[in-house]
Amino acid sequence: MKWCSRWGCGLLGAALAGGAEPPPKEPPAATNEISADALYETGKDLFDTLAPPELKEQFEFPDRAQWDAFVGRLQRALAGDDPAALAQLEPEARATLATLRLVPGSEDYLGWLDERLDYIEAAKEIVHQPPPKPPVAAPGQFIPDYDLWLRRVQARPRPAGAEKYVPLLKPVFAAGGVPGELVWLAEVESGFNPNGRSPSGARGLYQLMPATAKELGLRTFLPDERTDPDKSAQAASRLLRELHAKFGDWPLALAAYNADAGRVQRTLDKQQARTFSAIASSLSVETPLYVPKVLATLKVRSGVELAGGAGNP
Repeated sequence: MKWCSRWGCGLLGAALAGGAEPPPKEPPAATNEISADALYETGKDLFDTLAPPELKEQFEFPDRAQWDAFVGRLQRALAGDDPAALAQLEPEARATLATLRLVPGSEDYLGWLDERLDYIEAAKEIVHQPPPKPPVAAPGQFIPDYDLWLRRVQARPRPAGAEKYVPLLKPVFAAGGVPGELVWLAEVESGFNPNGRSPSGARGLYQLMPATAKELGLRTFLPDERTDPDKSAQAASRLLRELHAKFGDWPLALAAYNADAGRVQRTLDKQQARTFSAIASSLSVETPLYVPKVLATLKVRSGVELAGGAGNP
């Protein structure tokens, strides 16, 4: 009998409740976050009470030791520098995703978990294939694993929401002073689901964290303006403009969007480097997967190359 991951059971509990986050035991904090203990207990109660019998036949809710052990593995894999450690999580990620697909109301979480599985699959390819050889991904700079992501993105259809949101939001990005094609960042972040969310608290088309959203002028509670496509796009374009102004380079700006500007700057300073490719191996596993995926998505969906300064506004 398999058990859900920490993420999966937390997501499952929310999904079984109809897609809403489990209610916190205390009044919502300013950031609208829920403690790990409260999330675990609520998820277990919901699983025990509401999970259909066929789901319980396939999966059992983990005890706290199992839960914490998986959390540790996942956090170390994402924050570490070994793609093999991330690739090893594939069976658990697939099982959790398969479970969520059976539960009505889980749609807001499926995009997040699909994205993590995409990174896991890419990490598996990286582990089992020889390093890619130049030519460069785009004018100006070689982007590690760009060709891998080109193949992956070319093989998949456009997300259903793209037809609706790209024409509406592309002008928002252009008006914000960045290439309008960056609207496609939503495919990587949320699969174009304006209600998409992650267990860490990110939400909306562009998966803004509560603190970041507030800094960009958005409300995050009653209402949560991150779920407003237009406001989410305005905030994301502003953040991307600021990051590009800081780093002068789109790969680095995207790395900062994913990993935090402070970490990217500290890594550049430590390595005495100026490009993403020079520091990619010094960042956590997720960011060197995220940056080429975004660049490849923009290339496949819109024909625009942003690496090395191409396409700068």
